[in-house]
Amino acid sequence: MSETIFQPRTKKTWVHSLLIAALVALTVSLFGAVGMVRAVNADMNSVKREETASSALSPPDAEFENYLFVGSDSRVGADPSDPDYGNVGDAGDIGGQRSDTLMVLHYVKRTGTVSLMSIPRDLWVAIGNGKKEQRINTAYQEGTDVLVRTVQRALNIPIHHYVEIDFQGFKRIVDAVGGVNVCVEHPSRDKHTGLFMRAGCSTLDGVKALAYARSRFFEQKVDGDWQLDGTADIGRSTRQRGFVQALAKSSILALTSNPFKAGDVLKGGLSAVVVDSNLDLVEFGKKMRPAADGKIASFPLDVYGDMVGSNSVLRLGQGADELIAFFNGSGPRPQLNP
Repeated sequence: MSETIFQPRTKKTWVHSLLIAALVALTVSLFGAVGMVRAVNADMNSVKREETASSALSPPDAEFENYLFVGSDSRVGADPSDPDYGNVGDAGDIGGQRSDTLMVLHYVKRTGTVSLMSIPRDLWVAIGNGKKEQRINTAYQEGTDVLVRTVQRALNIPIHHYVEIDFQGFKRIVDAVGGVNVCVEHPSRDKHTGLFMRAGCSTLDGVKALAYARSRFFEQKVDGDWQLDGTADIGRSTRQRGFVQALAKSSILALTSNPFKAGDVLKGGLSAVVVDSNLDLVEFGKKMRPAADGKIASFPLDVYGDMVGSNSVLRLGQGADELIAFFNGSGPRPQLNP
């Protein structure tokens, strides 16, 4: 089953939703498989636990929980026989692992509301305990505990749980729900990720979905000429948000039409994640249900461009204070822009 989306053309702010697509499919599969208790319990026991990240997490809070979601660009486990191996590569093809996507999800216990804050990869911060400064996505290669401490220190918010999803897992999730239907107005491509789409609608499997979601050099053929989307990460975020909505609906439709498919979706989702040692995945699924239903408020951090030497980076703007206050429990949720 699949759901149609149309390629949006408006500019959006930085919200890297690749990770939420995987989260939504996992949440839906947890609910779809809830009747199969034995199968669920067996699959839960197979989930990888990240002890290193667990050591840096904040103690529980009575009012709210913050989950750090990490979309890893790790190539560990990449199969040379995969159709996209030439574009994705293996563990030795990149100069150290980086977090391709960083988000913090805020769950308020009293109301059950779920809010999402996107952290730009190029945000310039003090790494770990503050002895050096670098882009925030480089903290991951020094250890998941360093990444957790970096986010907590840079944004002055507690992190209570850690959830990581990698490229290979993302593909398995998309394939488990039967693919996602994406529509583009013009022929589209990205020579860096191997993406090519004809004008109109196409059902993307895991390989093609990853190429679409990762695309930073997205081109469309308009009036016979290939035109590059000059919005870079902003355009990618817009495409990813549309893809998230389609994947969520595809997951729900797939499980509604065939409840027995829940096991396949669940296995695809659980094989894709690494979580902290204290996270109860069943309770996690219940709390994240608003994400699967589309009832989730997404907030970008206010940032501005700057230069550090020859490096183009981002820094926190004054407008970030209100959002950070909400995520650390000291202020109300900001108003959503229309």
